[in-house]
Amino acid sequence: MDPSGFVVLGEYVPGIVQEIRYYSTYNFIGDRIDGYEEPVALCTIEAARALKAVANEMNVYGYRLKIFDAYRPAPAVRHFVLWGIEDTDVRMKPYFYPDLQKTELFEKGYVASKSSHSRGSTIDLTLLDMKTGKEVDMGGPFDFFGELSHPDFEGVTKEQYANRMLLQSTMVRCGFVPIDCEWWHFTLKDEPYPDTYFEFPVNSEYLRK
Repeated sequence: MDPSGFVVLGEYVPGIVQEIRYYSTYNFIGDRIDGYEEPVALCTIEAARALKAVANEMNVYGYRLKIFDAYRPAPAVRHFVLWGIEDTDVRMKPYFYPDLQKTELFEKGYVASKSSHSRGSTIDLTLLDMKTGKEVDMGGPFDFFGELSHPDFEGVTKEQYANRMLLQSTMVRCGFVPIDCEWWHFTLKDEPYPDTYFEFPVNSEYLRK
């Protein structure tokens, strides 16, 4: 429960945009997720430092970072698992997993029973065009579970693929590691807590206690 190694990402990396989906009801479950007490991104100081380098580089190219999720408390992951057991709740299937069954979300790695997010150094993000104020076209939305979201999916346009690779190459250069099924998901390579899954809530005041 010790949050002393964590920071409020927006205070450490000024200018980022935050749309914390699991604080809202617009997510693959359709409810606010357990442990999200505030729509704010928290992460380890090491991840924040690396993400600041990403933000600075993207700003040069006219982009800002938009954060969908960062630190995710272990109770939130348990919420996901319990939802997965409840077969009748498929309210959000048409929007987030139209071609998959709920059990496949876990089998194919889209939803984890133990998440790297709970270790504090994993970020879900995209790019925002500073000229238009809109998200850069990545060829598919955040948290869409299917092949469309695989970074190397060949069914997107050349421009969409280039946008994915711009995000990925910059994140990798600044110390993050991607995964093969979600273009938006990155974990700090040298994460400080590789074996610790934190329980404290997403609440900036908790860090200041």
